Amino acid sequence: MRRIVIADDEPITRMDLCEILQENGYLVAGEASDGFDAVEMCRKKKPDLVLMDVKMPFLDGIKAAKVIVNENLALSVILLSAYSGNEFVEQAKEAGVMGYLIKPVDEKTLLTSIEIAVSKGEELKRIKQDYNRMKESLENRKVIDIAKGLMMKKYGLNEDEAYNHMRKLSMDKRCPMKQIAETILVNEREAL
Repeated sequence: MRRIVIADDEPITRMDLCEILQENGYLVAGEASDGFDAVEMCRKKKPDLVLMDVKMPFLDGIKAAKVIVNENLALSVILLSAYSGNEFVEQAKEAGVMGYLIKPVDEKTLLTSIEIAVSKGEELKRIKQDYNRMKESLENRKVIDIAKGLMMKKYGLNEDEAYNHMRKLSMDKRCPMKQIAETILVNEREAL
């Protein structure tokens, strides 16, 4: 069940959206009447999607969307607006939203947009996770290679011998090789 936060300063619009969503099997995780409350609700609820009006008091939907996207508080954001001007669309794109719908929105368009936005949000989340894993792996590899090089130089080992020594230490100490490598680097720095 997709969890959705609705943010609109018009109570009737929020009520209509809630009704459509609930009738179609979505869980309305929360409602907000301004952008600030929408951000706070997302911090607490971590929804799959935020449906948010552009023009709201205190913090508008575009600025709130930017915070939600930058802090990964929801998989995706769809902005709703009565305004279709290029400036709003450009600002929405810069904020990183997954959709921009012009009010009044019909049910079929809304539901289709939600499914596509959440699907793209899930895909983007997987890509970010893969990127972070690769980045961490590369950083670990760099530290290990530097420590291996120091061991080769200090003890006259070849690359395989240095690596195998570090791997054995890692297994004996039951800690990651990166931690062994960092310890070797700290010891070498202190020896200088």
